[in-house]
Amino acid sequence: MLELAAIALVAAIAWFVWDSLKAREAANAAIRPACRAAGLLFLDDTVALERARFERDDDGQLRVARVYRFDYSDTGDNRRRGRVALLGARVLRVDLGTGVPATPPS
Repeated sequence: MLELAAIALVAAIAWFVWDSLKAREAANAAIRPACRAAGLLFLDDTVALERARFERDDDGQLRVARVYRFDYSDTGDNRRRGRVALLGARVLRVDLGTGVPATPPS
C-alpha cells in the first residue's frame, strides 16, 4: 500500500511539473506579442512563478491558476514589472503595468 502511495505522489509531482512547463510556455508566448505591440522590450525572455492555487474554470473543472511576473523596459535603461495570469494553460490577462491592459491572444 505504501508503494502505491509513493507511485501516486511521484505521478502527481510529474504531472504538476509537466503542466507548469506548458503554462510557462503559454505565458511567454502571450507576453512577447503584447510587449511588441506596446513598443516595450521583454527582458530576460522568461517569466517567474509568483503564485499558484487551484480554481475552477467556466466548466467547473478544477485547474491550477498561476500568476507569473516578468520584467520589461520601456526605455531600454530601466526595468518594470508586469504580470500574466493563467488558468491551466489558458492566458486570462496580461498586465504590463502601464494602466492599459494588454489583450491575451485568442
